[in-house]
Amino acid sequence: MTDQPVRVTAMDVARLAGVSQSAVSRVFTPGAPVSRRMAEKVRAAAEQLGYRPNVLARAVITGRSRMIGLVVAHLENQFYPVAIEHLSRALQARGYHILVFLAGTDSGRTAEVVQELLDYQVDGIVFASVALTSDIASRCESAGIPVVLFNRGQEGEAHAEVTSDNLEGGRIVARFLLAGGHRRIAHVAGWQGSSTGRDRAEGFRRGLAEAGQEPLAVIDGFYDRDEAARAAHRLMDRPDPPDAIFVGNDYMAFGVMDALRFERGLRVPEDVSVVGFDDVPLAAWPAYDLTTIRQPVEAMVDATVDVLIRQIEEGAREAVRLRLPAPLVLRGSARSRRNGPDPTCP
Repeated sequence: MTDQPVRVTAMDVARLAGVSQSAVSRVFTPGAPVSRRMAEKVRAAAEQLGYRPNVLARAVITGRSRMIGLVVAHLENQFYPVAIEHLSRALQARGYHILVFLAGTDSGRTAEVVQELLDYQVDGIVFASVALTSDIASRCESAGIPVVLFNRGQEGEAHAEVTSDNLEGGRIVARFLLAGGHRRIAHVAGWQGSSTGRDRAEGFRRGLAEAGQEPLAVIDGFYDRDEAARAAHRLMDRPDPPDAIFVGNDYMAFGVMDALRFERGLRVPEDVSVVGFDDVPLAAWPAYDLTTIRQPVEAMVDATVDVLIRQIEEGAREAVRLRLPAPLVLRGSARSRRNGPDPTCP
């Protein structure tokens, strides 16, 4: 019969290190006050004995799991893996960890995910690209769980939001394309059920209207690459096809560019200019060389973490709405007049 390993306890570590059990607890509690000499002594004893702190047991005692729930709709969009990596690192630096759940855009599935997160007793929830129903918001509020919306807004809800300035980003694209001499400008929009998709489209319309122009056409691409490619074909089948296309995010823009170049035999930007939104790493690859609006993902993540941790640790519940500047990144997918007016200036 195989002997069962003996479980090492905090008391065992305390005896070996010659300290109190509470000192061991402080060493393994992120943010707790402890001297460097004490921490080194306790960790050396823990390593020698093979001790690992019981995080779940500590959560029961302290009432804090130090876990943050992240609910995200789409991971195929390259913006979100990058954002999750930054978010995970930023939270770890503050002594927290994330649980990632996929929910899609179905509010029913989001409600199920929220219940699972509440069962895990997370300290806070970040909703990325996921909208909240009033019922879901009420459940989080009743449970006392702070919520921050990342890259998504929510009208009429008293929750903190952190986004880039999507309205101004769309406006900048319109001014840039007009300055480049384009006049038949279409928009393959992000999902119009989302605040980001609506705001980028509205900013684009406003930018064109300032010059007395309007979009040639606006088609909802639903943040789906294949849907965006089909939209590109519909646009080029028109008797007056566009000479430029603003696409609601980079992920869709790649589908649009591939459809134009490899299925229609068109040149980008000589025949059709394409501009995206996000500036994911793939946008800088020579295969796409995509002109796009850069979402300041690190600054957005830092702001999200700051707001959320302040709510958790200080009890703050202010419904701040942060809109961070999103600059235009010039590459080779769109024609421009280098000596023309700066499209980012009002």
